[in-house]
Amino acid sequence: MQNSPDFWTEAAQQFQNSMTESWTKALQSFQTLDLGAVSASLPGAGQKLPDIQFSPEKLQELQQQYLTDAFGLFSQGFAAPAADDKRFSNAAWGANPMAAFSAAVYLLNGRTMLGLADAVEADAKTRSRIRFAVEQWMAAAAPSNFMAFNAEAQKKAIDTKGESVAKGMQNLVNDLRQGHVSMTDESLFEVGVNVATTEGAVVFENALFQLIEYKPLTAKVYEKPFLMVPPCINKYYILDLQPDNSLVRYAVAQGHRTFVVSWRNPDASLSDKTWDDYIQDAVIKAINVTCEISGSPTVNALGFCVGGTMLGTAMAVLAARGEKPVASATLLTTFLDFTDTGILDVFIDESFVKYREKELGAGGLMKGQDLSSTFSFLRPNDLVWNYVVGNYLKGETPPPFDLLYWNSDSTNLPGPFYVWYLRNTYLENNLVKPGRATVCGEKIDLGLVDVPVYIYGSREDHIVPIGGAYATTQVLPGKKRFVMGASGHIAGVINPPTKNKRSHWIRADGKLPKTHDAWLEGAVEHPGSWWTDWSLWLQGQAGKQIAAPKTYGKGKYKSTMPAPGSYVKAKA
Repeated sequence: MQNSPDFWTEAAQQFQNSMTESWTKALQSFQTLDLGAVSASLPGAGQKLPDIQFSPEKLQELQQQYLTDAFGLFSQGFAAPAADDKRFSNAAWGANPMAAFSAAVYLLNGRTMLGLADAVEADAKTRSRIRFAVEQWMAAAAPSNFMAFNAEAQKKAIDTKGESVAKGMQNLVNDLRQGHVSMTDESLFEVGVNVATTEGAVVFENALFQLIEYKPLTAKVYEKPFLMVPPCINKYYILDLQPDNSLVRYAVAQGHRTFVVSWRNPDASLSDKTWDDYIQDAVIKAINVTCEISGSPTVNALGFCVGGTMLGTAMAVLAARGEKPVASATLLTTFLDFTDTGILDVFIDESFVKYREKELGAGGLMKGQDLSSTFSFLRPNDLVWNYVVGNYLKGETPPPFDLLYWNSDSTNLPGPFYVWYLRNTYLENNLVKPGRATVCGEKIDLGLVDVPVYIYGSREDHIVPIGGAYATTQVLPGKKRFVMGASGHIAGVINPPTKNKRSHWIRADGKLPKTHDAWLEGAVEHPGSWWTDWSLWLQGQAGKQIAAPKTYGKGKYKSTMPAPGSYVKAKA
């Protein structure tokens, strides 16, 4: 019976009817798409998308392609899914017909849903929101996320006689207790023991931060001290993970008298702190204390991510007061101009910011775990579902990785600080509009910040897109050097020369055209880390060499405890 032509004709017709029905359901799903249901933990959750209309021509083309591809899968007997998708690359997927079927249909539906997102007739922001929602749905609905369909996890369960399943349940219970999905074996790391280990001491603290001074590794140091301002949205030790990948230790080894701001992890006592508080009582205070301890009238400063935005703001406040204590600045993956903010801009609009202002503007905490989840879901397959599958379905313990341990060590933000930042940067881009933003009683004008600046951006950065990092070259008036590194927001920055990994790009002529694309046309790739180029630049800003200090601090600023201090150990 099954060998008769009529059987296969009827089966093919039934399959095509089924795919047509699936197509109709996909359109209906789009027309009732609720962004909050797809990404409930993300910024903008609960926003209902406007009525969706499609381009008729694109819709017809997509429908025909969908039916053609679906029938092609049927006629080929649902061969193994594409090996270039690492979720389905294991041989077990091809050896299991049901798994191969589920993966193939999933990939077809995913391609089609993305095509539908691109076919929506709407403004660019609405299309971006829809595409993001579809990508979240695709990531969550992958058959690899479910034991019933994951052939690789099933095979491992059989091979281990169920041990992987038992271990997966243990991992799930552990992660529920700690409140987040494990990205690494967190039991193997301890701050101050095998991360954040560069020798130093706390020489100042207030309610917002501790200032750490590091022990010199050279007989002489440069006369201008070096101050690092990390992002307050994370712990400072991303700059001091372990000795072989510590930017702090590298700076100390190059002869810089190095200081780092270690942010306090806010609790209820700091829930009313504002952007002004952080600029005046933290960044500017750290600059002044560093000058007092070193005896130098100026410092060289570095800001990373939000720390760079805060450093730039502090420098503008000081410039408005006629003060110039920062001799040079290094800005790593930093926004000053928030025109090109990438995927994070998708959910920032007036209604969302007003909602957050009503919720947190008068006080409260933006929880660190919520912030961490937001950033993870920007890359859901790599930073969420990959670990769900590995930890729970396969019963694997993630390998030790210092960077991912840091990534899970979240920090809170004071509500008023957070909402000022949202409105004045992502929503209104006020920092680059002279006189528009008032900080610490001063009208901000970045055009007054006339100092040498080293600007670094990462090519694959999804948090500060390379175009956004490059935009700073068009904002600050002083002499600037721009360098692009390979990889993303963190891995591109934490790339020590000894690893001899990745590449960086420099323009020998030093020209900084209006756009990053234009800059890239004249840039030359250099193998290895950008740190060596930056080190040579910083030496040129650091002045003469003097005898290294024998003790920490000076005068009223005395060592109170060894590095990494106490603030960095507080959990959110």
